[in-house]
Amino acid sequence: MKTTVTARIAALAVVAIALTGCSAINPITTDRQYAPSDGIDVPIGDSAKAINLLVVTTAKDAPAVLTGSLYNEAHEDVVVTLSIDGTIAANVTVPADAAVQLGTGDHQTLVQGASPAAPGGMAPVWIGTEDTGALQVDVPIVDGTFAEYQGIVDSIPPLPSATPSPEPSATS
Repeated sequence: MKTTVTARIAALAVVAIALTGCSAINPITTDRQYAPSDGIDVPIGDSAKAINLLVVTTAKDAPAVLTGSLYNEAHEDVVVTLSIDGTIAANVTVPADAAVQLGTGDHQTLVQGASPAAPGGMAPVWIGTEDTGALQVDVPIVDGTFAEYQGIVDSIPPLPSATPSPEPSATS
């Protein structure tokens, strides 16, 4: 009888050691930060970050918009400059301790440009502040293939047209 109890205790001790050893050799995945959606997260300096950035378009060179959020943990406002195509830039003021939603909807800030690649590719988006300078990050490009993006695709405005320069006046 003594051998059976001792054997059971030993078996339980081996099982307990084996189970605790799993976490010693395998990283705990919930400890790692990651973007849990289709977009990417980008730190902007010490106190601001872009969350879930995506470029939404229909095709390469077509009008596109940037979606996601800008979050500012600082106690003062920060101005973030964003550009999808390197041509059209948007300055977005993010209030202190607040977030700004990017997109085409009500109460969202529009950041637009021509898509540098087709859906399924990556767009080299410029993002930065006066303090951090500009940083180029690759942002996923999506279209209306998934229903959650179709409403955004349908609401993408045309790109602003270039303002023509005034014609020189003829003097006689």
